[in-house]
Amino acid sequence: MQSTRKATVRFKERSELLDFLLEVSAATAATLDLDQLLANVAEIVRKVLHYDLFAILLYNDKRHDLRIRHGVGHREEVVSNLCIALGEGITGTAAQRREPLLVGDVRNDPRYLNTVDAVRTEMAVPMTARGRLVGVIDLQSTRANAYTEYDRALVRLIAGRVGIAIDNARLYRRVERQNRTLKTLASISREFSSILDLNELLGKISSTMREIVSYDAFSILLVDHAAKALRHRFSIRYDQRVDIDNVPLGKGLTGAAAESREVVRVNDTTQDPRYIASHPDIRSEVAVPLVARDRVVGVMDLESNRISHFTEDQVRTLSLLAPQIASSVENARLYEELAARERRMEEDLQAARELQRVLLPDATPEIPGLEAAVRLRPAREISGDIYDVFEHNDGQTVIAFGDVSGKGAAAALYGGLMSGLLRTLAPRRRRPAELLRTLNDALIERKVEARYVTLCVLLWDPAKRQVVGANAGAIPPMVCRGAEILNIRWEGVPLGLLDAREYEETVFQAEPRDTILLYSDGITDHLSPGGIEYGRGRLMQVVRSHCYQRPAELVAAIFKDLDRFNTAPFDDQTLLAMKVK
Repeated sequence: MQSTRKATVRFKERSELLDFLLEVSAATAATLDLDQLLANVAEIVRKVLHYDLFAILLYNDKRHDLRIRHGVGHREEVVSNLCIALGEGITGTAAQRREPLLVGDVRNDPRYLNTVDAVRTEMAVPMTARGRLVGVIDLQSTRANAYTEYDRALVRLIAGRVGIAIDNARLYRRVERQNRTLKTLASISREFSSILDLNELLGKISSTMREIVSYDAFSILLVDHAAKALRHRFSIRYDQRVDIDNVPLGKGLTGAAAESREVVRVNDTTQDPRYIASHPDIRSEVAVPLVARDRVVGVMDLESNRISHFTEDQVRTLSLLAPQIASSVENARLYEELAARERRMEEDLQAARELQRVLLPDATPEIPGLEAAVRLRPAREISGDIYDVFEHNDGQTVIAFGDVSGKGAAAALYGGLMSGLLRTLAPRRRRPAELLRTLNDALIERKVEARYVTLCVLLWDPAKRQVVGANAGAIPPMVCRGAEILNIRWEGVPLGLLDAREYEETVFQAEPRDTILLYSDGITDHLSPGGIEYGRGRLMQVVRSHCYQRPAELVAAIFKDLDRFNTAPFDDQTLLAMKVK
């Protein structure tokens, strides 16, 4: 199951899945030789799923049965002689239902046709093209429950493309007299698969179609299922880009093609009541539905000012190209949608970055009696680390430093809530323990599942050079005096986890030139490329070596050492260094 785990990691991002599907489309479009195509499919599946037995069974619509056309691991007599009727066995049942079938333990399923005693798991995924059954992809493993629902969905995506490719290969074998044209179609399919910009793709389809089938007008309309209409996306008439009206599903020749999923060819539009007379010079039209994964995604429409312009051979060629065009258009549309979402997300993140910059103090916060420097380096676009400084009228200052559970936008939003509560409550709750208790009560009232905050609060009195601190699960401050790191224990439960918590206070008497360092766990948990933690011990060595320096120099030295350890941060990294004047 090693390869299955790799597949799960590989497709963590949607763009990675799209890249793999493009690889599948390219591999299946690379040949129209059926034997080579099926061998390619076996290799494609092996890249992402382990199997002990593999077979591609093709359906014969005259005999109404399935036979192995390509097998891996099966005995030769099984490959040669096995014949499965629709509804027979797990494979025949999947074919009959046209739905993937996953059996975790075939010993408990009476439908299993036993060809190898050691088999425990079987997954059968039907392949269809243009609404017809093409065959079944069948994987078997000697391990029980070897495949997951994710695996079934992945093979289903592969099968959608493979079914179209197999059907195209079969058609190719039946019309060898069009051999030169079909080789051109394979090249076109590869080119279409490589284009992810939808406007560029539609323009390329338009120019390619003109090389194969001459026309006076060409359009591609995409289905808007919510509006139940075909929306114009690309149209050209007499070599000029034009805009056309949207067409309700079922209306006009294009609407009829989308609704019926069948090619609609009209030799004389003046004799067909379905024709919408938008241009009086048009005399013949052919509308080709674009179907991807058994769903109509649009219609490709060609028009001519001559009667009976489009031939049977041309219509057959368009039908061959339509599935690949549909798949390419759908991939490009999904890529366009993903790009738009990423742009919106980046805009939101940029706004969040600006808001976070405003909410957090600058790099050199002014604290009476202390020289301070702070630096934050988020692991992602925005950080879940929080820190703030509040000066009271009597010269005392509250210093808050903490971390929200998790990373990224969700942690930053929760951190924004925490910053707002701090700014509201800190001026009215002078004592650290009282402030933490009040903050905890406020977060419990607004409880968010699996979210909590670790927070250390210091009350600094410059006149006494005294620090009163309370801790809610955060890393205690590191205090350096001379070349010695003082051991100060401050403990407490994180905020937002448990109701009615009390927090203890610790008093620390500072001395001139003491350095107080607050740091997030992203510092000590920082990992080397080999997986070794940076650790508190290494941080202490850097602090001892630079304790005599100014806070900004100490912060810079720590980040320099972190980068020497590994330049890629795994978690948010924040440092707040303060030196007693």
